[in-house]
Amino acid sequence: MTIHTENAYHNAQKQFDIAADILNLDGGYRRLLRVPHREFACNFPVKMDDGQIRIFTGYRVQHNTTRGPAKGGIRYHPDTDIDEVRALAMLMSWKCAVVNIPYGGAKGAVVVDPALLSLGEIERLTRRYATEISFLIGPDIDIPAPDIGTNAQIMAWIMDTYSMHRGHTVPAVVTGKPINIGGSHGRNEATARGLVYILREACEGANISIAGARVVIQGFGNVGGTSARLLEEMGAKIVGVADRGGGIANTKGIDLRQLQAHYDKTGTVAGAPGGDTVSNAELLELPCDILIPAAIENQITARNADRIKAKIVIEAANGPTTPDADTILHDRGVLVIPDILANAGGVTVSYFEWVQGLQEFFWTEREVNAQLERIMVNAFEQVNTVAQARRMPLRTAAYLLAVDRTAQAYITRGIYP
Repeated sequence: MTIHTENAYHNAQKQFDIAADILNLDGGYRRLLRVPHREFACNFPVKMDDGQIRIFTGYRVQHNTTRGPAKGGIRYHPDTDIDEVRALAMLMSWKCAVVNIPYGGAKGAVVVDPALLSLGEIERLTRRYATEISFLIGPDIDIPAPDIGTNAQIMAWIMDTYSMHRGHTVPAVVTGKPINIGGSHGRNEATARGLVYILREACEGANISIAGARVVIQGFGNVGGTSARLLEEMGAKIVGVADRGGGIANTKGIDLRQLQAHYDKTGTVAGAPGGDTVSNAELLELPCDILIPAAIENQITARNADRIKAKIVIEAANGPTTPDADTILHDRGVLVIPDILANAGGVTVSYFEWVQGLQEFFWTEREVNAQLERIMVNAFEQVNTVAQARRMPLRTAAYLLAVDRTAQAYITRGIYP
């Protein structure tokens, strides 16, 4: 995956500043919300399979906890750093606020390529990292979840480690767990399903039919792959897919079953039959109706925004479009559906899982999906109403709602002491 040099944290602050300016936000609250509330970094040892000890760097950043406990995923990636974690924690605050669930934002990460570790090494790394951050997390404080490079099994190890320290089982300390230890039905597909609900509403408003629409997806992990399947079921034609290894394109449509079989066998869509080889950069610029960046941040920038051919860009990834690119796309009439709205389905169903864990009362998948649809559709309607009334991009409207809700919570609570 192409990684550009834009600083993700600075971009997140720029997007916040735009909303703060429009809201004429008080200077004190502006300074408060512009930076994380709490940051933690650690260097911890892990014994590898060959007996050697390696040192890994881990982070946990809590941007804001005014509206409720902090919430945010844990990322295992070799290129992560503290600024990326700061940016993602801030985005989580706005994401939770825009769909109006009672959380603040957090994010965690370990600088590691999990593909280079054995399963046992990943478990030992996870349990040590969980121990390092155990004083920061908890069902009433900060609830981690999966992100890039992590999964349900890793959440299970974190939950078990935390529970061992407490002396009793604490299912609600993480979300995204396996169902047999307190996970929620519908969680695995939640981000993609929420994105599709938002896309459906946006397409109706833009008079674009999903049936027959040409879709390009960057990223074929859980979110990208599930989005492709759900959209194909609605009649869309997937004409381009890529991941970090490369991609394929076919104007007649890609056979997703064949592509999935190749991905399951090789771990990448690169080299899959049934399409022409394309790079990640080329994929973003393919002719299409809908472009779904579902990989990492800073993929659509001032360098390539003028060559994006999609009518709609819907951000499944966090921060895939830089502020400069946003301006270019808006001026060209491209509808950008921002990450803090588009991919909030994951944290919404994480909220459902947390509630179920606290109550020890579990819902069916049908109930989960119905509640997810209700919240996502309501959030889109609120954001779209602001955007139409104030003649502004959806991202700005989403930020206005999220920042104002968070600032108002601060104002109502007051500053202690």
